[in-house]
Amino acid sequence: MRIILDTANLEDIRYFHTYYPIEGVTTNPTILSREGGDVLSLLSEIRSVIGPEKELHVQVIETEYERILEEAHAIVDFLGKNTYVKIPVTEVGLRATKALSEQGYGVTVTAILTAAQALLASNAGAAYAAPYVNRLENICADGIGTVADTAEIFKASGTKTKILAASFKTAKEVLDVAVAGCHAATLSPDVLRRFLAHTTTDTSIAGFSADWKHAFGDVTLLDLLKKR
Repeated sequence: MRIILDTANLEDIRYFHTYYPIEGVTTNPTILSREGGDVLSLLSEIRSVIGPEKELHVQVIETEYERILEEAHAIVDFLGKNTYVKIPVTEVGLRATKALSEQGYGVTVTAILTAAQALLASNAGAAYAAPYVNRLENICADGIGTVADTAEIFKASGTKTKILAASFKTAKEVLDVAVAGCHAATLSPDVLRRFLAHTTTDTSIAGFSADWKHAFGDVTLLDLLKKR
């Protein structure tokens, strides 16, 4: 399952782009609003940090069909290839998704809360359908099950649309959607850090260092190899 970073914070993006195997960055109006300032400069800098080969997902603000198309074109023109236009799953959104996908644009249909909505997004030609996992769990619905159902539907239909699961609060939710057949997940910096962290890993690494130093002192294996 591919991992995408869900933030517009440049410091976090630089860090995770350097150290983690992320495939790109997702944003939405709320995420961008947290950073404030010049939003166009921010988006341009994000693209500069991650480079042209990684994905950047940017959501439209317009709600009328023609304006959505105009905004989508402008977003991709500004940010270049591998830019995906995020469009909420509404009637107008589905119409715009169909038109844009037919024009060759990558569309991520967002705010999905049911497998039925994901199916409609797929039929409209979306590159990604983005179900909200934790938001479903918070209303006593089955977020993981919704992803699993969507994965089964997509597999049976042979669609090219991929599942990009979003809205996570725990690392376990991420693993659960991976097991359920999810293609990609977008994670906040906090969740992605928890995805890697484990105290036993830390103590194991500390043990390796202590055992080496006890046996060989401060010299490293690299030091010894260089002296050959």
